[in-house]
Amino acid sequence: MSKLLVTGASGKLGRLVLDNLLAKGVAAADIIATTRDTSKLGDYAAKGVDVRKADFNDAASLVAAFSGADRLALISTDAIDGEGTRLKQQTAAVNAAKAAGVKHIVYTSMPNPHKDSKITFAGDHRGTEEAVKASGLSYTILRNAWYHENLFMSLPQVLASGHWYTSTGDGKVNNLARADCAAALAAVLASDTTENKTYTLTGAEKMTTADIAALASEVLGKKIEVIQLTDEQLEGGMRAAGVPDFLVPFLVGFEANTRIGDADIQTDDVELLTGKKPTAFRTFFEENKAALLG
Repeated sequence: MSKLLVTGASGKLGRLVLDNLLAKGVAAADIIATTRDTSKLGDYAAKGVDVRKADFNDAASLVAAFSGADRLALISTDAIDGEGTRLKQQTAAVNAAKAAGVKHIVYTSMPNPHKDSKITFAGDHRGTEEAVKASGLSYTILRNAWYHENLFMSLPQVLASGHWYTSTGDGKVNNLARADCAAALAAVLASDTTENKTYTLTGAEKMTTADIAALASEVLGKKIEVIQLTDEQLEGGMRAAGVPDFLVPFLVGFEANTRIGDADIQTDDVELLTGKKPTAFRTFFEENKAALLG
């Protein structure tokens, strides 16, 4: 059996990938889980998973951390500081994977990471994809759409106030559950494919902000009024509301990205890779009603 390595394994997506691999019958001894803080994966170490420390800011340490792995899942890091830290980290990881003898990389990217994207960190993903392809290793790139779970950042406040301020216009998104992405990643990682492929993982339905608000109102029993703003008005409102400065450009960029149609994508790739349809918006709202309503 190949040795399968998951980076960022103590994060929300990483832990779900580990759970999927174990549920698929992959032996714990054949799984390597890396993280900056190994104490966060003590429960997996107890199951026999090989837990290793890996600090993406210490490029020299990564070759040893990746040693012995045949297939590596490179889960995108959370360094979205606008200073290129994430691209530097991930490029170092790609280089280390090659030096360590890894044969196949699975990378979690984003849809449409082109040079004109409104998403502030699109360049990190585009640059990492380029580094993966230039490495000479075989690869699978999974371009994950926006997670349903990201609505936890804003929807509870929307439900409490009854107002949803947005600049998305009539643009559509196609969200999916983090668990759907984890299942797809685990399926590719545990396979024996060496074909160079790029998949875009989306949900089963494209919806505008108004569509999402109407469905949330129906399922959660709270009236929501959608108020369309300009990007500048939205930015000002976010700053006045105390949204951290580093997050404002990212959040406004996401709204603009949606408005211009870059999130308006529909694929069957989740079902193709996992054999299951992705989680619908309605199901997400029904399953998380208590958490969203507080």
